[in-house]
Amino acid sequence: MAHNTCCSYASFCTNSSDVPQVIPPRALRAFNAVAGTMALWVDKYRPHQLSELSYHTEQGNHLASIIKAGDFPHLLIYGPSGAGKKTRIHCILRELYGSGVEHMSVSMKNFEAPSGKKLEIQTVSSNYHIQLSPGDVGIYDRVVVQEIIKQMAQTQQIDTATQKQFKVVVLMEVEQLTRDAQHALRRTMEKYSATCRLILCCESIAKVIDPLRSRCMAIRVAAPSDHDAVEVVKVVCKAENVAIPDTAVASVVKKACGNMRRILLMVEAIKAQSCASEENQFLPEPDWEVYLKETARMILQQQSAENLLKVRSRIYECISRCIPPSIIFVNLLRELLHYCDGAIKAEVVARAAEYEHRLTCGSKAIFHLEAFVASFMDIYHRQLTENASDL
Repeated sequence: MAHNTCCSYASFCTNSSDVPQVIPPRALRAFNAVAGTMALWVDKYRPHQLSELSYHTEQGNHLASIIKAGDFPHLLIYGPSGAGKKTRIHCILRELYGSGVEHMSVSMKNFEAPSGKKLEIQTVSSNYHIQLSPGDVGIYDRVVVQEIIKQMAQTQQIDTATQKQFKVVVLMEVEQLTRDAQHALRRTMEKYSATCRLILCCESIAKVIDPLRSRCMAIRVAAPSDHDAVEVVKVVCKAENVAIPDTAVASVVKKACGNMRRILLMVEAIKAQSCASEENQFLPEPDWEVYLKETARMILQQQSAENLLKVRSRIYECISRCIPPSIIFVNLLRELLHYCDGAIKAEVVARAAEYEHRLTCGSKAIFHLEAFVASFMDIYHRQLTENASDL
């Protein structure tokens, strides 16, 4: 059995006696107005309908036509971080159920594993859908997936004449599910397909099993082009009445590598410095990026077993601070390639592709990251030795 502990407007009150039975409309409007002014730009200007999407508009039109057709399939939406996967999922839900889907609450659901272990997972839900990341419970994800889908499928819509006959379960970070959970998900989605639809979201489908992929319509959300990202920033800056030089915007877009969320956060950080109109803007850089740059310089300075252990501990520190291993890999590679001779760049990239694939398919990220660093040290040291002998 699962039990809910909801957190909503009531959490702003000091105790249960302070919570009004009915929130006065004037108070609710005032609360929403204050929340709107405090919202980050990335949330404040998030599109709510497919027709409002700023880029990949053809894809948005295709999704809208699928929804209007009535035969809504299971979806597998994948793409890089910050490309707009969650935004499109929310737009799809809005198209399916209307504005009621935006009345959401955060809940903690409790489950019990067959072994008797108590499990707790955070969910975001409305009357029409539920969203969660089952990978948060580790090896017990199969229990959570099956129970959540079963509960949603057995809960009928109040008015099926005006609403869809099915509810939606949104599963985030599907690539983190164990194979056991993925097979259980395949069986469960077939059993309850009449009353429940699934939207699966992930960055890469490499770790999603083929039987699960074949039962979903796969939709790839690519990162926006630099031109599209610049246009979005211009629209947001105009709405906020903020003037930021084109050179600063171009620098932000280039640095963010297509991550629209990061682009808007960086632009808002520039605006917060109260000198947005200056040409030579300092672009704020996260501490973990500086840390990885220092790690890359350590690799380049000395290629030895002792230094490899030091680099390993620094990489493990990043992983323990919840920096995704794929991001660590890409940032290290990008920084190392800056200092590589053209003669070895092709070999370094080939090794990087090999170890990145292993990283995606494996479960122990530190092994593959350390192996790549050791491989790079070997290539780089060999090149330094050859250059020294030529002299």
